[in-house]
Amino acid sequence: MISQPSNAPSSYFRVLGVDPAATGPTGYGIIESDGRRCTLLHYGALRIPPKRHAESLGAALQDVHTRICQLIEQFSPQALALEGIFSALNVRTALRLAEVRGVILLAAAQNNLAVHSYSPREVKASVAGHGNADKRQMQIMVRALLQMAELPEPSDAADALAVALCHLQSEQTRARFVMPAAQLANKPPAKRRTIATAAVESPITATSLTRAASTTPRPTPRIVIHR
Repeated sequence: MISQPSNAPSSYFRVLGVDPAATGPTGYGIIESDGRRCTLLHYGALRIPPKRHAESLGAALQDVHTRICQLIEQFSPQALALEGIFSALNVRTALRLAEVRGVILLAAAQNNLAVHSYSPREVKASVAGHGNADKRQMQIMVRALLQMAELPEPSDAADALAVALCHLQSEQTRARFVMPAAQLANKPPAKRRTIATAAVESPITATSLTRAASTTPRPTPRIVIHR
């Protein structure tokens, strides 16, 4: 886990990325961008002890909700990016994962924070350049993009950082082309730019990122599903 001061200029765009897990650790990471580069602020993973799971059906979910609320309060992100449910999961695992996603969405709604959901393949394509990247490849790309000294561990935290990076790339694309969120959601994945491609293009300003994020009224949280 790594953490840096939460204070930042108002022109910076800050994202909380979350990788929910049905049974393993729930990863999280906070990244901010000034339109030219991304800066890592904090990352980690919440592990729920088996004893806590045994206390009650909702004990683990309460811990996840509490942790997400703490992160929102401490770092004041402007958006929450969440990884979607993998369609190949069995029904029981998918239901458990949906419960974890539910308390994360609740925490965001309670803090008037907009939520954006991305499929695992879309996150991989945005960060690694293709949708079939494995966990090791994702860790390597996240380390390179955020200029980290070592691989982010555990892999759940790296996945959360990748989701945040994916959302920042999506916001940059929308701000550059003044593209409504609904139109961007319907755009074929093959036509979306990856972070690696965007790195060689001229950067946009942090002001345009903030302006694009503010086009949606904050008091009414929304969930944007990107497929």
